[in-house]
Parts: sequence; C-alpha cells; structure tokens
Amino acid sequence: MKPFATDAGALPHAPIDLGKFIPYQLSIVSNTVSQSIADEYQRRFDLGTTEWRVMAVLAWHDGEGLSARQVARLTAVDKVAVSRALARLVAKGRVLRRTHAGDKRRSVLRLSAAGWRIHDAVAPLARQHERRFLEKLSAAERRWLGRVLDKLMAEAGGAI
Repeated sequence: MKPFATDAGALPHAPIDLGKFIPYQLSIVSNTVSQSIADEYQRRFDLGTTEWRVMAVLAWHDGEGLSARQVARLTAVDKVAVSRALARLVAKGRVLRRTHAGDKRRSVLRLSAAGWRIHDAVAPLARQHERRFLEKLSAAERRWLGRVLDKLMAEAGGAI
C-alpha cells in the first residue's frame, strides 16, 4: 500500500497529544463513567443518557418548574437533544409538562410519580458507580479533585 502523498512545501503537522490534552481526557473519563451506569439504566428502564441527565436535573431542581431551555443549560446538552429526550420522557409519563401560570407561551417541567420512581432507583446506582470509580483515589486526591472540578465548573458557568 502506498503512503499518502503530502503537498511539497506543506507546513509540518502538529497533532495534539491527546494523552495530555485535558479537554480530551475529561471527555474520555466522563464518557467512560457515564457509560458504565448508562448500560444498566438503559437495560432496566429503557432510559438514555440524555434522558437520565434531564431527570437528574429536574429532580435536583424539584419544585422550580424548569423550562426546556433551562434544562439544556443546566445539563450542558444541545437544546435539540434535550427537546427529544423530554418528548420521550413526557410520552412515557416520566415527566410532566405544564403551561407556566404567568406566561402561557412557556412550559414548565417536573418529574411525574413514575419519573421519581425511576430516579429513586437509578440515583443509588449512579452513586455506587461514582464510589467505585473514585475508590482508585486516596481521600486527599478525592478532595483535591472535588476542589478542581468545583473551580472548573464555576468557570464553565456553574451549571448546577
């Protein structure tokens, strides 16, 4: 097989060392941790990752009556993906969508009783996966990681 030809006189490439590139590392760690729990709640509850994130945010902000836009901001997930997840959750009776009392153009969202039952089953599993993931770190490293992530979250807009 012939190697790809390069343009004569082209500048040399400078690939990113992904093994040391923090955004890439954070993405890989996040995806790995998320997928480890997602496999279980997908199988048990037919629940996708974005759906779970939406439910977790609605639970955390219970009683506030969040809009889809607020959920998208708090999850840092694309508005279209959140909208699709919400449509599935509403269709399955896991999320209630009501018209805002003060603004008829706006809808507010909250978990239904069925949504809370699923949340209350998945949340302990998520915490268990988190504990298993973090047990590789010493207590001091876990505290340090928490402080670093708090600082980075604040810089990112402090979503939650």
